[in-house]
Order: sequence, then structure tokens, then C-alpha cells
Amino acid sequence: MLDGVLFFPVTPFDADGNVDVQALADHIEVGVAAGPGGVFAACGTGEFHALSPEEFRIVVETTVNVAAGRVPVYAGAGGALPIARQLVATAAEVGAEGILLLPPYLVGAPPEGLVEYVRQVSDASELPVIVYHRANGQFTERSALAVAKLPKVVGFKDGVGDLDLTSRIVRRLRDALGDKEFQFFNGLPTAEVSQQAFRSIGVTLYSSAAFAFAPDISLAYYSALEEGQIELVDALNREFFHPLVRLRDTTPGYAVALVKAGVTFGGIDAGSVRAPLVDVSDAHRFELEQIIAAGRKVLAQ
Repeated sequence: MLDGVLFFPVTPFDADGNVDVQALADHIEVGVAAGPGGVFAACGTGEFHALSPEEFRIVVETTVNVAAGRVPVYAGAGGALPIARQLVATAAEVGAEGILLLPPYLVGAPPEGLVEYVRQVSDASELPVIVYHRANGQFTERSALAVAKLPKVVGFKDGVGDLDLTSRIVRRLRDALGDKEFQFFNGLPTAEVSQQAFRSIGVTLYSSAAFAFAPDISLAYYSALEEGQIELVDALNREFFHPLVRLRDTTPGYAVALVKAGVTFGGIDAGSVRAPLVDVSDAHRFELEQIIAAGRKVLAQ
């Protein structure tokens, strides 16, 4: 079972556009040393959508090797069914401990089709699977329960933000699953800003993209939430997380590009994002630096 802040690393690329393995290893080491509850490699923040299967193997294997058993390592998978099954098998081969199953892309599907997709992908290995409810992979109460009953599915991550639906899914699954170990996650972009609301419906785990470039701020926010330090929560929201969201929303894809820029600020060159995403502009890069400084000023008070 996972606990604590969940680290979603970027995938650094070098000047030629290839995966920068040394930069990735350095990034993972810094993150793991900061003390997350788990590492989720080659997921949304890690530009899963832009990686070849060979690059996916490199990213996940490097993450597993650097983490060296200190924290659990989960890998992203998704897309076309045969590719998703291949990636799950690869993740198992290189030592990942679980899968975050991203949506199938482009096509819409009825609930029973999504359930079958999850079943077939989860059958590709013995790894536990967390399903990601977002984009064109959205579940109803009934289909969420159907996938939760699959033997290898151990978690449900909400990336839609419909608290009405999510609260009903959480309640229904908890009532129906009995003794099965099962966890719920807030998977919205910059999840900290919505986490107080998610906690109110019993969802305490969340993705922290901010941890990738500002682990001190991310961990302080998590501790403040856990300990009920509302003044610190409010101050970090006001000075760091809310301005970060406003900046993120100026440009599609900035949920990844800003994190890469932040990692580079920290001394590890994460390189550019891959098309169709775009890098952060100079003006927005300066604004991000000011936001990070404001967050750390709160911690220093």
C-alpha cells in the first residue's frame, strides 16, 4: 500500500532529443532522497505519450535501478491494447512494482469496453494496477466497481474532478470490496489545490508534480494537510500553488513543461518537451522562478 507524497518525475531529453539517462538518474536520486512514498515513472509528467517502447524500457529500468528498493516504483502504461500489454510486460521485466494504467487514446468506448481493456492489460503481468479515470477512459459507478473487482486492480485515480461522481465511486467500492486492499488517488493536475476537497470524501493520496522540482514545498504542504496546519496550507496555496495553476493554465501542456523548467532551475537539465508540447517561454520561466521563490519564502517564515 502506498503512503505519503507520490513523485512523478519528468523524462529528461538531451540536445539531440534522446532520453538523457544520466540526467534522469540524477533526477530520480534527488527525488527519492527527499522521501516520497512512491515513484511513478513514464507517466503523464514523464511524457508517456511521447516515448517509444524502447525509451519506456530505459526510463523505467533506470528508475528502478536508482530507486534500488528504497520506495515502490510504478510505471505508466496505456494507449493501444497490444502496446499497453507490451509496456506492462516490459515494466514487470525491469522490476517495476506496479502499473498506473492511463486511458486508451483517441477512441471513445462504452463502459463494458473499458472494463475489458483493463482486464486484458492487467492480465499481461502479475503487477498490481491502478486505473486512471480521465480523458476518454472515464468510468461510471458500475464500471469502476467492475474493474475494482479484477484481481490485479488495486487502486482508482481520479483525473476528472467530478467530486459528486468520485464520492459515489469511493463509497460504492469501499462498501463492495470487503477486505480487498484498495486505494484512491487524486490525479488532477497540480493536485494540491483540490486536495482539501478530496480529503473530505476520503481520498488522501495524490500526485504531486510539484515534488519533481520543489520537494521541500510539496512535502511541507503534505505535512500541513496531515497535521491540520490550515494557516500554512492557505499560505502555500496563496503564494505558490494557486499562482502555479494560473501560470499552468496559460498554455496547454504547461503541466509538463513547467515541471521540466523547474527541474532545470534545480540544477538538473531536463531538456525540452517533445512536440506537440512546447517549452516554457522566457517570460513564463521568470514567473515560475518568482513563484518558487515565494513558496520557499513561506517556508522560511
